[in-house]
Amino acid sequence: MNAILALQKTKKQLHDSGFKLTPQREATVLVLLENEKDHLSAEEIYFLVKKKSPEIGLATVYRTLEILTELHIVNKISFDDGLARYDLRKEGAEHFHHHLLCLECGNIEEIEEDLLGEVEHVVESRYHFLVKDHRLTFHGICQSCQEKKDA
Repeated sequence: MNAILALQKTKKQLHDSGFKLTPQREATVLVLLENEKDHLSAEEIYFLVKKKSPEIGLATVYRTLEILTELHIVNKISFDDGLARYDLRKEGAEHFHHHLLCLECGNIEEIEEDLLGEVEHVVESRYHFLVKDHRLTFHGICQSCQEKKDA
């Protein structure tokens, strides 16, 4: 989805929930769209937003990220570094996507396929638990780091 359509969709979601797409919120959403693959922390988002909107404060970025998280526009995720990171929710995604986290270089890759459909079915039938979403992070060594060790 291109940035203009994503921004319009976000504006509608905010409006439908009683919020406005302020210039600060728009700048925050644009930074998330422009850095979609980067899994940025709130502080990293703040520094990038500040380039677009120099008057913005860190608290405003935090509030915007919390609103976007509540509205399921972004997912708030935590990896081993202890930082909350923000990831745009994919258009039409039924579930949160999975991640590969390299324990050596810290690189984070996304897995777009939903690999847990059967696991969800087992959990629901065996434990009588209605699964609404799931998150899975594989911790290991990425191909690049493996190749560096072999060289």
